[in-house]
Amino acid sequence: MTMNSTDSPQRAPELVPPSDANIARAAGLLRAGELVAFPTETVYGLGADATDDRAVARIFEAKGRPRFNPLIVHVPDQDSAEAIVRFDARAERLAETLWPGPLTLVLPRRPDGPLSLLVSAGLDSVAVRFPAHPVARALLKAAGVPVAAPSANRSGAVSPTTPLHVAESLGARVGLILAAGRCAVGVESTVLDLTGEAPVLLRPGGVTAEDLEALLGVPVLRPPQAEAAGDPEAPKSPGQLASHYAPGRPVRLDASGAGPDEALLAFGPDTFIRGGATRLNLSPQGDLHEAAANLFAMLRALDRPEHAAIAVMPVPEQGLGAAINDRLRRAAAPRGPAPFPSETPTQD
Repeated sequence: MTMNSTDSPQRAPELVPPSDANIARAAGLLRAGELVAFPTETVYGLGADATDDRAVARIFEAKGRPRFNPLIVHVPDQDSAEAIVRFDARAERLAETLWPGPLTLVLPRRPDGPLSLLVSAGLDSVAVRFPAHPVARALLKAAGVPVAAPSANRSGAVSPTTPLHVAESLGARVGLILAAGRCAVGVESTVLDLTGEAPVLLRPGGVTAEDLEALLGVPVLRPPQAEAAGDPEAPKSPGQLASHYAPGRPVRLDASGAGPDEALLAFGPDTFIRGGATRLNLSPQGDLHEAAANLFAMLRALDRPEHAAIAVMPVPEQGLGAAINDRLRRAAAPRGPAPFPSETPTQD
């Protein structure tokens, strides 16, 4: 299926199982400059050939994404990463231990590399990742090109953890979806900037800051230190905008209960005041891994017209809780105009 800007966003995209034949077909579409959605262990990605300016531009068009927000480049192995960015000893240590996996490294771009400048919004650095999901790895190997792939949803909205989320959000803006069920981690990759002397956590995610510090042997700057040290108008990676991962309903944090017109997103034993039209619990047992895996799917489920807002109970700020709270704070932040003014972004 060929996608262009005149396609109706309501027409259903093609969802196919990740058979060898369909992976080969998806790889061919990528090489031809088309968009393909595929699963990673974190969330579904919207992929395009990272060496093709026009293909990368289609990602921005499909997502309604600000041009200054960089994309993560996905590669099938470390050798492919080293062909486009320069590794230092720190990056080598992290990649050896944590790749493939939910870790993105921001490293200096190789000046002779093939990447489109749109991938990194004109910066001299590139965010690169070697994902662990077997379908993603098979697709990247078959494509034979580095693949730029932000989350497969409209910009700023809730990230997709199932193929149906992708279809609901992007419609015919994506030509093909490799449908491989639900993503295991459920929040995006950790993004670590290694372009300076001190490592900087640009986005908490599937690898904790504590894990990174244990491997590096030095402190990692965390938000808000990282945000204060950077330029909010020129982020180095996705997920740094103040309002991001946002459902259509307003999000109220640190709730002790839900009002009569609110939905409640609980965590741990739910003993708070009853009320609200709908109640979902990220993890009744207080398991942060379970909560991370459920976060985006449950935000989507509560993002319904009958709810005036989504009240969210506190989540501990430790381990994966840091990534969960980062997404929730951005979901609750004031936002600008919808990326598609003609549509109401009640669903991602």
